[in-house]
Amino acid sequence: MNEMRAIVLSLHGSEAEIAPVGGNGCGHCASGNGCGSGKLSQLFCSSKPRSFKVGNAVNAQVGDEVNVGLPDGVLLRNSILMYVLPLMCMLGAALLASGIFAGARDGAALLGAAAGLVAGFLVVRQLTKRSGMQAVVRSVVNAAGS
Repeated sequence: MNEMRAIVLSLHGSEAEIAPVGGNGCGHCASGNGCGSGKLSQLFCSSKPRSFKVGNAVNAQVGDEVNVGLPDGVLLRNSILMYVLPLMCMLGAALLASGIFAGARDGAALLGAAAGLVAGFLVVRQLTKRSGMQAVVRSVVNAAGS
């Protein structure tokens, strides 16, 4: 299980909006002398505030510092799903549209590809929401006000 610390910003039913605490990575992201992971390190070391919605199984309250866990394999599975499914939908819709509209193959393929890509992303969004395999608040480290 991958874990990190975060602060609860707000509550939305059974979910909590959290912001990561502290810097991620080795501290060399800003200097550019780190591991060389480039754009990936910018994702985690950005100075912009980031927030995420996660399951709130322990009923953490706003202001609590919590441990957030992501089950093993979920990141890899969802990454593959996020890349492969939309691309397959895009290619399939482009081929289907160019086959149906033989008079305007290029335009139809372009519109079909765009529609397939959007449809693929929407399907991925629904699959990841329904899978129940999301990050979840595992424990409260410091309760707000204590």
